Order: sequence, then structure tokens, then C-alpha cells
Amino acid sequence: MSAVDTPAKRNLGKRIALAGIAGLFVIGATIAIWVWHRVEKSSHPQADVAVSVHIVAVTVENVPIHVSGLGTVQASNTVAITSRVDGELDKVLFNEGKDVKRGDLLVVIDPRTFEAALDQAKAKKAQDEATLANARLILSRYAQLVGRGYSTQEQYDTQKSTVQQLEAAVAQDNAAVSNAATQLSYTQIKAPLDGRTGIRLVDPGNIVHANATNIVVITQLQPIDISATLAEDDLSSVRAALRAGPVEAVALSRDGSEQLGVGTLALVNNQIDPKSGTVQVKATFPNQEEKLWPGQFVVLQVRTKVVNEATVVPSGAIQRGPKGFFVYVIDSDRRANLRPVSVGQIAEGRSIINHGVAVGERVVTTGQYRLAPGLRVIATEHAGCKLDHTSIRPQPHLRQRGAGRADRHQRGERAVASEPSGAADLP
Repeated sequence: MSAVDTPAKRNLGKRIALAGIAGLFVIGATIAIWVWHRVEKSSHPQADVAVSVHIVAVTVENVPIHVSGLGTVQASNTVAITSRVDGELDKVLFNEGKDVKRGDLLVVIDPRTFEAALDQAKAKKAQDEATLANARLILSRYAQLVGRGYSTQEQYDTQKSTVQQLEAAVAQDNAAVSNAATQLSYTQIKAPLDGRTGIRLVDPGNIVHANATNIVVITQLQPIDISATLAEDDLSSVRAALRAGPVEAVALSRDGSEQLGVGTLALVNNQIDPKSGTVQVKATFPNQEEKLWPGQFVVLQVRTKVVNEATVVPSGAIQRGPKGFFVYVIDSDRRANLRPVSVGQIAEGRSIINHGVAVGERVVTTGQYRLAPGLRVIATEHAGCKLDHTSIRPQPHLRQRGAGRADRHQRGERAVASEPSGAADLP
């Protein structure tokens, strides 16, 4: 049964329809006002807003070029102090972890049995020397008797043989005395080199055995060596530098934040590791301040050459776009101009520019992501490009696969250029 169409229901439907029409009118008016404001805003250009950036002047410098790799500090000499005779450890005269000089007395082993053996050898020598002296006297008498015909030649020859036997016995006694003295000297163990002692491995009162018991380990800290690996691609430049003369090597902490020492490259290994594509090198450091310690991981920088009178900008000024590298150059009106550049070698936070900028021009070093060509800038000018060891970039063969930008920076790597914020501003 259908519903009855009453006047009241018809009025309700009209009111709903009118409300819907009114709502659509309000929405349309709102959209029209918004569009009008957008058009009005676009018809009146905004004021020229200045962007705050840091700038620095392009300079001419002599730039040292380095290759670098991870390395390990190694003691130049390491000696394990071991007893050469059996006996009781009587005295320990060194202090753990302290410096010792060559010839310093370190350990004394009970010497009494060795002193007795030396005294016995000396007594046997004295006995044989007395017998030899008597035999020589008899031989001289036989010589006189043979000349007068009172003795036979056979008696003389027999006595001469006896003298020779006794001379050999005395020589043997001398060797026995020397051996006993040597064994006695082994009871006093002295430092074989200048270095630093480690932890004592045996306490006094224990029995030590010849060539079997380590007492302490001495490491030489001055000078000290660093063994590192470089990429095989760097081998030719390193060898060329060695042919030209002594090659400077710099040791840095693993994050590149601290210089630990300056030394000299000592050698390049005679073969390349085919598995890793690296070559091993060794450098020697005076280590007067003892900042280098055996077993320490460091970054080794090897200077291969110096580029003289190079056009230089801070590496932070270099940006990368789809068409290559570029910088923002600030003109006399303090406006940013996008300038493509050709970047040469990058060293210690500085980039060599082959062409694209001139000496004295000012380039932006920070704040590029807010810039676009033609924008006015408020510039804070830096004094120049400071030598910065924190920008060390380890060689590609040392990078861990999948390491992020933060991890690379922690290990000493710094990005050459940052990506721009928008493609419309790129050359």
C-alpha cells in the first residue's frame, strides 16, 4: 500500500531542495573568491626576498695531493724476554708499562748453581795448567839430554806429545770456563733495546725453563711503523713520488679529526693483492709524542705531489646537477648566478677548479638549497679556505658495501657535492 502524498510532505521536499541549492551556491562563491585571490596574487609579484648564505672568495693555492688508506700501527721491534737457562726467578727489577733502555737489568735468575759450575771449570783449568807447566819443564830437560846423548829421541818425542795433549786440555778448559761464564751471564737478563715493557707474565719464585717461558714483552715505540693498504690505481703515483725523493706520510685518527703524526713512506710491497686489488705500504714515524700505539687503526695519508698555483674553492661550494658540477657565484649586485664548473682533484676539503670561475670571485659555500638564479643574498664572507683534515676521503676499495652517508662521514669520507633541491635550478 503506497504512502499518502500529503501537503506537509511536499513542503518538506521543497525545503530540502532549496537548502541544497543554497549550499551549492555558497561552495561556488567560495571557490570563485579563492581563484580571484590567486589571480590577484599572481598579478602582483612578491618583493625581492634576500637569502642568507655563506660565501668565500676563489683563491690560488699550492694544493698537496694525497692518497689514503686504512692502516695498523706496528711496533718497529718487539722482543719477548725469555730465560735461556733453567732456574728459579729470583728478582724482577723492571716496572710494568715503563720505558727501559738497552742494557737495563730486568730479571735475575738464581745464579748459585751456575757460579759453582764456573768455579769448577776454573779449578780444572788451573790443574791442567800446572800439569802442562811441569810437562814443558820435563820436555826442556829431555831436549838437553838428547843433545848430549844421555836420552833417546823416542823419550823426547813422547814427552813432546804429552805437552801437546796438556795444551789441548788447557784449551778445552778455557772453553769450559767461557761456557760456564756464559751460562752464568744468562741468569741476568738485560733489555736488548729501548722500548716499553708490557704486563709481567711470571712472578718471582717461579721456576722458568730455557726458551719456554716468556717473562715480559718489550715493544719499541720510537720510531714506530704503520702498515696500510692503498688502491692499486694509486700505485703509479706513489712510486713516482718515491723516485722523486722522500715521501711525506701523515697518520690520522680513523674519523680524520686528529693528526697523530708525520713521517716518511718507507716502502711499497713488491706485489698487489689480486683478491682485494690493493697494495701494502709501510711508513715510519718518529712518534715523539707517542700518539701512535701498536695495534691502533689509523688513516694513512701519502702525499704524491703538489699542484702549484691551482684555482681553489672549498669543497662545500661544489654542487652536482644533471649536467655536472656547478657553483653559485655572487655578483656585484649580491645576486646568485649559477655557474657550471670543471672540477679537478679534491684534497683536504678543497677542490681544484679547472675552469668556470675566476680568482677573486665569491662563491656560496652553505645555503645553496634555498637559492635560485637571480635571487638576492645576504652574505657572510669567510676569510678563506682552511686546510681541513676532517675531509679525508678513504679510497673506494675501503668503503663498506651499503654504508650510509652518516657512516661514511664517521669514517672520514665527505661528499664531494650535495644534490640540489630542485631540478628547475640546475644547468
